[in-house]
Amino acid sequence: MQQDVEQLVEQVAQKLGRGLSLEDLDGLLLAYSSNQSHADRVRVNFLLSKRVPADVSAWQLSHGIATAVRPVAIPANQELGMLGRVCVPLMVRGFRVGYLWVQQDSAEENPTAILSQLPDVTPEIGLLSALLLDSNTAESEFRRGREREFLAACSGEANAVAAVAGWKEIQGRGPWQMVTVLDADGWAGGPDPIASTLIHRSAALQATVGVDVALFSAGTETHSVVLFRESVGRANHAQVLVHYQLELAKRSGRPVHRIILGISEGFAKPRELAEAYRQSRLAAQAAAVDPQLGELVDCRATGVYQLLASAGGGAGAWADSGSVYVRMLEDHDRNDELLPVLELIYDNDGSVQDVATKLHLHRSSIYNRLGRIRQLLGVDPLKGMPRLELHAALKMRRWAARPRI
Repeated sequence: MQQDVEQLVEQVAQKLGRGLSLEDLDGLLLAYSSNQSHADRVRVNFLLSKRVPADVSAWQLSHGIATAVRPVAIPANQELGMLGRVCVPLMVRGFRVGYLWVQQDSAEENPTAILSQLPDVTPEIGLLSALLLDSNTAESEFRRGREREFLAACSGEANAVAAVAGWKEIQGRGPWQMVTVLDADGWAGGPDPIASTLIHRSAALQATVGVDVALFSAGTETHSVVLFRESVGRANHAQVLVHYQLELAKRSGRPVHRIILGISEGFAKPRELAEAYRQSRLAAQAAAVDPQLGELVDCRATGVYQLLASAGGGAGAWADSGSVYVRMLEDHDRNDELLPVLELIYDNDGSVQDVATKLHLHRSSIYNRLGRIRQLLGVDPLKGMPRLELHAALKMRRWAARPRI
């Protein structure tokens, strides 16, 4: 990847006939060209130190490069030993990934010639931007710092909430909703937590770039978090899901079979970030253990799992439902035939035909199993308090196996 970037920078430099340097969002040198007859003091020092000095950075930032979306002319600065140059912000679908710098020759009084040449290298600049997005963006200290602050806000830290509320991506763009993106099977990650975090960060970033309603993303060791603008439809969420699944498989080097997006209720105040994050996490966890909920899951659609989550408890919470009836069935259900049928009956409004279709069985087989359950328990499992107890206990059993994120 780095070799591709360096070759492309050299190619653009030769096409323009000028010296170029490429830096990331932290001001670190990524690549530079060799074909320049005269390099000013700033360029020489930059190539030697690999980092933009603070005084040079301040001069560049004072001309608006941090928010620019088009080339910016930076005038010469004799005190710094700096000739004029043009900064080309590198963008991918509105997302900033770095800066390409084109230095003026010492005889040039203005950047007009450079600006007129840039359209000739538009394809190369686009490719360079794409390479940067795929390589260095998620690893930049600038990006890491923002993600740390965002996750701190999701945890309810007051200072972080106040800072995030002022971000240009977020300020005035509410109401919002939080989304937890979870790999249902591979959420535990690998042996290296740092690598797992980077994989989730990169996958989320790649999956959301260019999706206007996805305002910011962050990755953790076990999952990713995305702040969306609130919407009724789910087309954008579905798009992110598909792209995330592809990116996660590519970056982790393993098959990814089921990605879940847990979606919070909408909220209009930044201080509600933590509660919205809790809701989205709950929805993703519930869908991971109960596939019938689907892959795009609103918190409000998770039913009794909201109650189980609100009861708290540690890692062992709900491991034992405490139901005598469930214990009796577990003791006699050695072939795992009774409890699954019973849960499906409850989840399908008591329709024997629907359950038989899902299990590819004849209805008589379902009736036979229900008869065995009645005989074992001595009560009708489809009526009254026994039904309520059994259904709740079966959901508790699932919730006990939820991903710990």
